[in-house]
Amino acid sequence: MNLSPDKPIAGLLAPLFALRSEDDLGIGDVGSLRQFVDWAASQGFGLIQLLPINETGNDNSPYNAISSVAIEPSTLVVSPEAIPDLDTAGKVETSKGSVDYPAVKKLKRALLEKAFHNFSKKHLGRGTVRAGKFRAFAREEAAWLESYAFFRALMDENGGSEAWDAWPEKQRTLQGAKEWLAQQKPTPRRTFEWKMRFFMYVQWLAFSQWKEMHDYCSAKNVALMGDVPYGISLYSADVFSQREIFDLQWSGGAPPEPYFKDDQFTQKWGQNWGMPLYRWDVMRTKNYAWWRRRVRMVREIFHLFRIDHILGFYRIYSFPWRPQANQEFLSLSEDQARGKTGGKLPHFLPRDDSTSHNRHANCREGEEYLRALVEETGEHRLIGEDLGMVPDYVRPNLTKLGIAGFKIPMWEGREDGSLVPGSDYQRLSVATYATHDHDPLRRLWTNWASAAAHGDGGALHEMRRLAGFAQMQGAQPQPWSDAVHEQLLRALFQCNSWIAVCMITDLFATEQRFNVPGAVASSNWSERLPRTVEGFKKSRTIRAKMEAVRTILAECGRERKG
Repeated sequence: MNLSPDKPIAGLLAPLFALRSEDDLGIGDVGSLRQFVDWAASQGFGLIQLLPINETGNDNSPYNAISSVAIEPSTLVVSPEAIPDLDTAGKVETSKGSVDYPAVKKLKRALLEKAFHNFSKKHLGRGTVRAGKFRAFAREEAAWLESYAFFRALMDENGGSEAWDAWPEKQRTLQGAKEWLAQQKPTPRRTFEWKMRFFMYVQWLAFSQWKEMHDYCSAKNVALMGDVPYGISLYSADVFSQREIFDLQWSGGAPPEPYFKDDQFTQKWGQNWGMPLYRWDVMRTKNYAWWRRRVRMVREIFHLFRIDHILGFYRIYSFPWRPQANQEFLSLSEDQARGKTGGKLPHFLPRDDSTSHNRHANCREGEEYLRALVEETGEHRLIGEDLGMVPDYVRPNLTKLGIAGFKIPMWEGREDGSLVPGSDYQRLSVATYATHDHDPLRRLWTNWASAAAHGDGGALHEMRRLAGFAQMQGAQPQPWSDAVHEQLLRALFQCNSWIAVCMITDLFATEQRFNVPGAVASSNWSERLPRTVEGFKKSRTIRAKMEAVRTILAECGRERKG
């Protein structure tokens, strides 16, 4: 597959959970993705971008994974056709609405346990080919798999909670938990060990299905683009088993930004993600083994991948309190906050960018860490989400490393107030109107139009800037229409960027939103598309829209061939 920046690519971003197929179990899975890849390829797209697929905790956020390597089991196709050990098909009554995570996970867990029970009877401990493949996987992946399975079995011991600091005291450390297990009677110890093998088995199935998906995409000449969050959950198997490489005293996040107006705390203090910081000094002594393994596993499934918040490698905005205390600090002044934290306030670590010495040190160290990742991925396989408050040294440094950064047109302004033309974007970049965190394009445009109609000069200014970027005719911005939509898509795909990605909601001009940063809401990470992938083909509206889109891709030299 040719993934050189010399060859422009058109891509689609679609959260896996949002995809629908006729026989899914209430959530998008590898089977839904296969259908989506077929459909996208038939429309001329050559890249599919996903959100992270790592196993999630009880908040279901793909950016707060409980393992840096393990795959979320709900992404699997769990059927007798997909899993030879399973002899029972599942049924779900919630496939028409948003994702009901408790119901979906309960159903798939029960089916996977049935499959493992059958596998255990027929294969485990025997000399069958299938048993040999499982043993090989467990042996080759032992460096992360055993500690992950131990952590997952401990979660089961504690009602499914990943919050290890609330477990019984003997289980709160890896060594303590091992000693606790050794003291158990034979029957509960065997049950615990059976669960460990079960979780290993599920990961074997997961990596098998996803590697098959990788090969399928390769055969279709469609690149699969993954996503690796900069951080990892405090309540993860990684932190539990390798505490020495994490700093648990601070909580990583992002500084306040005026763009996010949905949450008062985010506007005042920033985004507090709750993830521990890395102890880079310790990681350096291990040749960044943890990051290297994380990247190698992602590379086996994805052709290229995006690192969310790549700015964190250079410096990370850090909070002296955990997200659970955010509301407590919302109404406090800085002096009042210092009184509660022993004088500490949120700030950049290991240092801010206030002096040339600091900027040089941050750039040098960030480059060192990222070089380790590039060594594992190869050239032009790493994409950096470099949005937000971007220091002036970051983007030149990413270019030096061969890492493509992002271009969101509305954020690429010139001194005269206009937007930078897409023709001026550097080739080693990814252009898109929105990520999973942003308002869809149609909602953004219509909100501006509504505000402008009520005398909001700022909204009118933003509409005019984007209209100018899309080279729309007329002095005044137009109300939303199919013509406006097509012109905005054409402007995106005409950009000089190597990759131009359209979020699925922007492709269809819908107003669904998958996540609101800083907000804890049941709607986050659960919105599903109203139609199945097969339904895309049956919809006259979508077929007509896609005829126009394919023409645009061909005109812009981005249409997938073959």
